[in-house]
Amino acid sequence: MSLRLSVLDQSPVGEGFTHSDALRASVELAERADALGFTRYWVAEHHHSPGFAGTAPEILAGTLLSRTTRMRIGTGGVLLPRYEAVKVAEVFSVLASLHPGRVDLGLGRAGGPAQGFPQQVREVSRLLGLGEGRGEAGGQAREAGPLPPLVSAPDVPPRLWLLGAGTRSAVLAGELGASFAFAHFLAPEPGVAALEGYRQGLAASAAASAGGPAEKGVLAVRAVVADTREQADGLALSLLLWRSRKDLGEDRPLPSPAEARRHRWSGAEADRAAVNSQALVYGTPEQVREELERLAAAHGVDEIVVNTLTQDPADRVRSYELLAQAFALPGSALPGSGPREPAAHREPAVA
Repeated sequence: MSLRLSVLDQSPVGEGFTHSDALRASVELAERADALGFTRYWVAEHHHSPGFAGTAPEILAGTLLSRTTRMRIGTGGVLLPRYEAVKVAEVFSVLASLHPGRVDLGLGRAGGPAQGFPQQVREVSRLLGLGEGRGEAGGQAREAGPLPPLVSAPDVPPRLWLLGAGTRSAVLAGELGASFAFAHFLAPEPGVAALEGYRQGLAASAAASAGGPAEKGVLAVRAVVADTREQADGLALSLLLWRSRKDLGEDRPLPSPAEARRHRWSGAEADRAAVNSQALVYGTPEQVREELERLAAAHGVDEIVVNTLTQDPADRVRSYELLAQAFALPGSALPGSGPREPAAHREPAVA
């Protein structure tokens, strides 16, 4: 099957690197992904995190738009409960005016009280001139009355995406006629149900508005690719150690594969690694391609947004290069970094 591939970049911070290093690495990766032929590139929002550097995705997205020429650039996503809807709409109106047809506005419900999220999304949509969608919630206005569309609304508005790991945002996206991305890397189990709920809501919305986008939704998957299986095992072990620590309240930068192999895993860490490994795809290019194609078919999508976390930014670039080659993306034959020397290998400490 033919899949579109995109990037979800959380600007990871590895041990031995700074937050500034991580942001510069995001810019370099975006430039490489643009040349390789990835479809879109999203940057995430995290706060007070030793392991993630992206605290202002709208700023980073603006930089990436100016440093790339082809990909759609956006957020995966802005944590809408932290902000006023009008401010978010104005920021992305400016970006879309400067870069028409290339801006994705992805919104997430984390970061604050979530009960007002549906109305906030509708307000952003209305301000950008995208409409309010369907359903009773669409008629709920703020006490001061709904704000009219922005005077400065761009000729080509940003594409509105809702991001989620459950069904609520999926249904809301369908009602609004927005796009939807399911975060498989956070919680794989609800994916099929969430995407089906999205499509059902979208079909009803499109029918009610005499047409609309025929969307399947996209799947955001955490994956790591390396030239050899033993290199991939080491990168995966590093990621699983980082995630296990984070789950257990120890938020740290990503460890190196060498540190992950030396680490004496506690029982709790091993348990968390076993759970988190179910949402991680890793291996050689052929192995990862086969699994991504299987996931896409199971979820009925034709685009995978790949999230890759490594301690060394060079390993991350190489992972995306190998993925581009495996899927024969248009720029995958361009000159780039060659295979890296495999590190000394020990059997993984965690199965």
